Amino acid sequence: MGASMVRHLLNAGHEVHVYNRTKKKTDSLVEAGAIWQESPAEVMKQSNVIITIVGYPTDVEETYFGEKGILNAVKSGDVLIDMTTSQPSLAVKIYEAAKEKGAEALDAPVSGGDKGAQNGTLTTMVGGDQATFEKVKPILDVFSGKVMLQGPAGSGQHTKMANQIMIAGTMTGMTELMAYAKAAGLDVAKVIEQVGSGAAGNWSLANYSPRILTDDYSPGFFVKHFIKDLKIALEEADKLGVDLPGTTLAKDLYERLAGKGFEDAGTQALIKLWWEA
Repeated sequence: MGASMVRHLLNAGHEVHVYNRTKKKTDSLVEAGAIWQESPAEVMKQSNVIITIVGYPTDVEETYFGEKGILNAVKSGDVLIDMTTSQPSLAVKIYEAAKEKGAEALDAPVSGGDKGAQNGTLTTMVGGDQATFEKVKPILDVFSGKVMLQGPAGSGQHTKMANQIMIAGTMTGMTELMAYAKAAGLDVAKVIEQVGSGAAGNWSLANYSPRILTDDYSPGFFVKHFIKDLKIALEEADKLGVDLPGTTLAKDLYERLAGKGFEDAGTQALIKLWWEA
């Protein structure tokens, strides 16, 4: 997803400095005009706005607070935007650390998967100060279809948790629909075509069922990352005193799927719990 975002920024005329722990992943971006740097801190030294999107909260911690992290090089007036799906409390920690150095920070996780990133239609959910949001919204608009400020620091992450809770339900619903239709001897593609145009229609069904029907389990979004997201959502729900049995079930199903060796597959591989590989 990050690579697609960089391409959109380059195409929009922005100077973009890049870093990845696996340098070869940026080779095509450098060929397209991006400028390689040796660490997150070096990217920050060359930039006024920095965008991060990594895997896990531990990666976010290292990227911002590590020895070669962003906060060791941040300058007064810089804007830090973390687009990783992470913990709301960590978003607040980054926001407060940035403020201490005269900088600004937003948490801005996204939804839309690989296709959304490629098409520049991501849904970007933002937490932070209004003035900071207005300052960088034109940048976020470059690769987003809808960008909204949801509230103070951490609010973007809370909104993303709400998003993932909903997706947990649509993914389990889609896979059970397909498992049922196949067991009943129906043409699964025809069933999806019809029910998808009615009240059962949803993003997961429209975007992931075609991949399943062509045995495409490549990761638009990794199983292991979805498990991470659902764990964060359940942890936050517990803090809020909210019981989420459906999300708990989805998390358990995805953990079973990972246990079968599909942790690096796309989330649509959930059907493998019903349809054997």
